[in-house]
Amino acid sequence: MADSLQLFELVVRRARSVTEARSEPVGGSHPFDDRNIHTRIQSISKKLFDDGHYASATFEAYKLLDKEVAVLAKLCESGVKLMMKAFSEQSPLIRLTDMSSTSEKDEQEGYKFIFSGSVMAIRNPRGHEYGVRESPTECLDHLSLASLLLRRIESAKR
Repeated sequence: MADSLQLFELVVRRARSVTEARSEPVGGSHPFDDRNIHTRIQSISKKLFDDGHYASATFEAYKLLDKEVAVLAKLCESGVKLMMKAFSEQSPLIRLTDMSSTSEKDEQEGYKFIFSGSVMAIRNPRGHEYGVRESPTECLDHLSLASLLLRRIESAKR
């Protein structure tokens, strides 16, 4: 009985993912490859995505991003408070630009708000609310943004 229930659940998830947006490989490629999802995000989110757990795949990716910022900034904070401190244009703990021009200072400040906003708008609802639903396309969009941000802080490490 348990095996047939698991099989039924798998069929339903696969059918839903195909009708909402393609989550199955098309022409030999996976949507993560098509979107160039960061390999570290793939390692924690790909199975969740493939199993139809889109909100969980997004949540795990943003937890990774939050943790990476905390480690780089050497802070025991998380969320918006962490991002505002880590990327502060007055005294950044993670410097994304040389901050030698107005444009570079604006870029630092802009990323501060992008990091803070993504944690507030994308990660927090999935961490604090029940039953957050997400389509495969929304998930891929969220993972693409997380990939961009993770790559941006990796380039700042050098």
